[in-house]
Amino acid sequence: MSWTLRQLAELTGAEARGNADLVVHRPVDVDAEDPAGVAFCERRAHLDRSIGVGAVIVPPELSAGDRPHLVVAQPRAAFQRILENYHRPPALPPGRHPTAVLHESASIDPTVRIGPFVVVESGARIAAGVQLAAFCYIGADCVVGEDTAVHPRVTLYRDVSVGRRCILHSGVVLGADGFGFRPVEGRYVKVPHVGRVSIADDVEIGAGSAVDRATVGVTSVGARTKIDNLVQIGHNVQLGEDCVISGQTGIGGSARIGDRVRLGGQAGVADHVRIADDVSVGAGSKVHAHLREPGTYWGLPARPFAQASRINALLPRLADLVERVRHLERRRP
Repeated sequence: MSWTLRQLAELTGAEARGNADLVVHRPVDVDAEDPAGVAFCERRAHLDRSIGVGAVIVPPELSAGDRPHLVVAQPRAAFQRILENYHRPPALPPGRHPTAVLHESASIDPTVRIGPFVVVESGARIAAGVQLAAFCYIGADCVVGEDTAVHPRVTLYRDVSVGRRCILHSGVVLGADGFGFRPVEGRYVKVPHVGRVSIADDVEIGAGSAVDRATVGVTSVGARTKIDNLVQIGHNVQLGEDCVISGQTGIGGSARIGDRVRLGGQAGVADHVRIADDVSVGAGSKVHAHLREPGTYWGLPARPFAQASRINALLPRLADLVERVRHLERRRP
């Protein structure tokens, strides 16, 4: 792909300065050595590092001198517009690959693109515009909504519904049994999981992540929520809308998580915990009790950020403080 700087200005609503006929082939990082690349620079430090890049996108208050550049109020948003036009999703040709195994009772829209060795079981319903890449498995009575992209080796067990315009990256597993066992006479007996999984519209789930089937009822993920790679969502979890769940996070069974919640990488949420709307939980934090108020929480266990920061600052001094207390106690009459 290629654009002139002038064409990029039209695409992004920016003003082209310098050589407007410069040809740019790709978006790049500010540190790239690429005279055919374009990067965005929001600060002077970024601009100083971008000397090897052919063209840059800067805000009005940042001067790029005579270099070819675009001037726009929001460089990051302009760069995203370029990324959207440059993005090349994995090619999946129209039609159905001859190796696909499709049950005769499945309802599959004629526009669905089906790759090699896909399996669609009985009663499944696949809507218009869906793409099922190689080695996907769509279980019995599943529903996949319009324009959803299912990448290679995704598995949907039975009774899983996925909304419209979702993206399921490679290795996603929806609807496996939850981790439910009951101790009986010194051994663990499996608890049957007969519920289902429901994924709302515009959800994206990263590679290798899993959403477990409910014991009874439903495990649900709200609209527009974004889930990173290697995330575990337990049985009967209710995850709200517009949430962001970072990689290696685990959410225990029956947790209730509100809207616009953000969980940092490797965060953990215990079973049955409630998290209110508009809560942010820092990376590595562990939520063992309900978080009932909006705000930022951090630590083990997760506490309000200001309190957790004070505790963290005192920890290196803890041994000294203990010794001082012991010394004072010894001096008491």
